[in-house]
Amino acid sequence: MALRTRLVTTLLDRVVRKPIWTMDDADIRAARTQAYPRNRLSSLLLGPISPDVTIGTATAPARDGHRIPVRTYRPRGARGQGVLPVIVYFHGGGWVYGNVVNYDPFCSFLSDELGALVLSVDYRMAPEHPAPMAVHDCVDATRWVIADEEALGADSTRIAVCGDSAGGNLAAVVAQVFRDEGVDAIVHQCLIYPATDLTMSSPSIAEHSEGPILTKRSMDAFADHYVPRVEDRTDPVVSPLFGDLQGLPPALIQTADLDPIRDDGIRYAAALREAGVEVRLTNYVGAPHGFATVPGAYPAARQHRAEIVTELRRFLQPV
Repeated sequence: MALRTRLVTTLLDRVVRKPIWTMDDADIRAARTQAYPRNRLSSLLLGPISPDVTIGTATAPARDGHRIPVRTYRPRGARGQGVLPVIVYFHGGGWVYGNVVNYDPFCSFLSDELGALVLSVDYRMAPEHPAPMAVHDCVDATRWVIADEEALGADSTRIAVCGDSAGGNLAAVVAQVFRDEGVDAIVHQCLIYPATDLTMSSPSIAEHSEGPILTKRSMDAFADHYVPRVEDRTDPVVSPLFGDLQGLPPALIQTADLDPIRDDGIRYAAALREAGVEVRLTNYVGAPHGFATVPGAYPAARQHRAEIVTELRRFLQPV
C-alpha cells in the first residue's frame, strides 16, 4: 500500500474504527458523530476551512414533520449583495454514516471559489432509515431552497446538486425526481464517484474488490443496510442508472480509476449521453475511492476541485 494511502487509512480509522460488516447499530451511531481530528496531519490531508466563508446551521422541513439539519456556507459579505447561486451537497458514507462537519473544508472551498450558498444536507441514514428516506430528505431539502429562497438569499433558478459516492447517488436521484415533477430549478448535477447501480453489476467491482479504501465486502454491507431487499435494488430511486434519463440537467461525473464503483460513473455517463444529456466525464488515473476528500494526499484531488469550479461556474453564473 502506498504511503499516502496508508496516511488516508490512518485518518479514516480515527472516524470509522471497525469494518462496516462488523458494526452493530451502536457502532454505526458512534461513527456518525466522529469528526476528523483537528491536528496538523488532518489539516494537511483535508485542506483548510476557508476563512472567507461563514458556516451556519438551518433546518429544512421534511414531508413527515422531521426537521432536516442543514449546514450552510455563505461567502462573507454576501448579504446585501444580491441573491446567490446554490449548491445543495449530499455527503458520502454508504447511506449509513458520514456527517456534514467533515465536509467543512470542501464545502467552504466551493462557497468561496464560486461565490455560492452551499447547503450540506444531514439526511437520515440506514439502518434505522432505509431507502427511500435519504432520497426523501434530500428532495425535501432541495424543495425548501426553492420555497424559502428570499429568506435564504438564494436564486432558485441557479441550483446545482452535488455529492460524492452515496451522495453522488442521491444527487443523481434528486435530479431525476425534479425532472419528473417538471421543476427546472436544477441546472447542473455534479457527481463525484457516484454509486449508480446497487445490483453491483459494474466490472470494476470485481477488478478492485479489495480496494484500496473501498472494498466489495463493504459495499455489500452498505447495500444490505440501505436496501435490504435485493429485488428492490433495480428501482431508480436507489439505482439511478435504471431510470429514465431523458431531459436531465447537464452533468459532471468524476471517477477514480482504482475505485470498485468506477464503472458505475462511466456507465452512467454513457447512458446520459445516449439520452441526449450533456456530460463531462473525467476518470482520475491512479486515484482510489475517496481521493477527493484528501487533496493533501492526492494531487488528483486538486485537479478535481479545479474542474468542478470551472464546470459549475458555467452553469451558476447569472444569465
